[in-house]
Amino acid sequence: MPNQYLDPNLKVFTLNSNRSLAEEIARFIGVELGKCTVTRFSDGEVQINIEESIRGCDVYVIQSTSSPVNEHLMELLIMIDALKRASAATINIVMPYFGYARQDRKARAREPITAKLVANLLETAGATRVITLDLHAPQIQGFFDIPTDHLLGEPILSDYFSKKDFPGDIVIVSPDHGGVTRARKMSERLKAPIAIIDKRRPRPNVAEVMNIVGHIEGKIAILIDDIIDTAGTITLAANALIEHGAIEVYACCTHAVLSGPAIERIQNSKIKELVVTNSIELPEEKKIPKIKQLSVAPLIGEAIIRVHEDQSVSTLFE
Repeated sequence: MPNQYLDPNLKVFTLNSNRSLAEEIARFIGVELGKCTVTRFSDGEVQINIEESIRGCDVYVIQSTSSPVNEHLMELLIMIDALKRASAATINIVMPYFGYARQDRKARAREPITAKLVANLLETAGATRVITLDLHAPQIQGFFDIPTDHLLGEPILSDYFSKKDFPGDIVIVSPDHGGVTRARKMSERLKAPIAIIDKRRPRPNVAEVMNIVGHIEGKIAILIDDIIDTAGTITLAANALIEHGAIEVYACCTHAVLSGPAIERIQNSKIKELVVTNSIELPEEKKIPKIKQLSVAPLIGEAIIRVHEDQSVSTLFE
C-alpha cells in the first residue's frame, strides 16, 4: 500500500452499493473515505448528508449501480447534485459496474436505449468524469460527452489463471460471438487457442447452445465473459464443453451479478471453479466454495491516482 496520499484536494466517497471495495481502494490510495451518510425518509426518499467541506476538491464517488440498481442509481444522482452544490471542483464517478449497460441499442421496435439515458442523467446531474470497468458494450463510452476511462478486468483474470498449474493444455472459450475479442485477449496472454460457442437467445436470460467452433476435446476449457447474471449461458456452455470432450471447465467474469437461480445453477454445473472480481459486492449467501473472488481495488486505485495527477491511464490496459 502506498504511503498516505499528501494532496488534501483528493477526496474519495462511497455510497451503499459496495463499501468494502471503496474502503480497499481508499487504503490503496492512502486516503480516508470521506464522511457522508445515506439515509431514507419514511416514504423511502433518499437523503444524503456530506459531513465535511469539499469546496474546490477533486471528488471521486465509488458506486456500482448493481442490484437494487434503481436505488443505487438514485443515490448516485443525488450525491452528484449535493457535491455540485457544495462547490466541488470536479465530480468523478467511479462505477466498477455500470448498470443498464446491456440496454445499449434498440434490439426491437419501440425499445429504449437505457444506457444512453443513464449517461445523460449522470452528465445532467453534474458529473465531470466517469471511470468504469468492463462495459458490456465498449461503444457506451461514446454515449458520454465527458471524459470516460474504460478499465479492463481481463488482465486480472488472466494473471490468476497464468499462475495455475493445469494438468493439460488449455483453451479459452467465448460463450458467444460477442465475447470473441475478450477471449482473444486472454488467449494471447495465456498463449492458448480459442473456441467459440454458437449460442441463440430466444428471449432475455434464456440461452440455447447450438454448436462449438474450435478444438476443445481433451483440453481444459476456460470460459470468459463480462457479466454472469442468471448463469444460464455459462452453465449451459460448461455442460456442452464437457459433452464435447473437454477434461475440465473453469469460468471467469468481471461482474458477478448472480441473480435468481444463478448460485444453484453454478453449484450443480460442470464448472470446477468460477473466478469473479469484486466490482459487485458478493453477499455471504453467495460465497460458495466454487467461487473465487479477485480484487479490482489496485486497478481502480491506480486509475484514480493517475487521473488526479494528470498521468496516462492507457498503460493500465496492458
